[in-house]
Amino acid sequence: MRKGPLCLMLVTLSMVAPVHGEESTEGSHSTPLSLSAGAQITELQQRLKASEQQREELSKQLQNADAERESAQLGRLRQENQRLKLQLKEAQAGSPLQHFLTDQQQWFVIGAGVALLALLCGIFASGASRKRRQWLN
Repeated sequence: MRKGPLCLMLVTLSMVAPVHGEESTEGSHSTPLSLSAGAQITELQQRLKASEQQREELSKQLQNADAERESAQLGRLRQENQRLKLQLKEAQAGSPLQHFLTDQQQWFVIGAGVALLALLCGIFASGASRKRRQWLN
């Protein structure tokens, strides 16, 4: 045999041998990997269940805290509402004139008062010494 094909055959065999070795090692590890993957899956499923339970508990606690905060706020709003109603009753009792006159009537009364005041100021400003003769000149 020649030296060239012998070297070529040795090189090809040396390359093929590790490939077969890797395949055989992968085949031997595939079974334990599937067992460990199954164990990991069950562990992850248990952790998922525990996480879901924690999430449900936290959401219940959050709802309870929100309800307590809202009930406290609702109580404060009710107290403030009662206080404002009392202030309104006191303000209405303190001004009986507003019950008799509407806003439009109040403005009419104010306008009439201003007109009378202006008339009186005009009469007093012109004086009583004015005579009719002044108009004739």
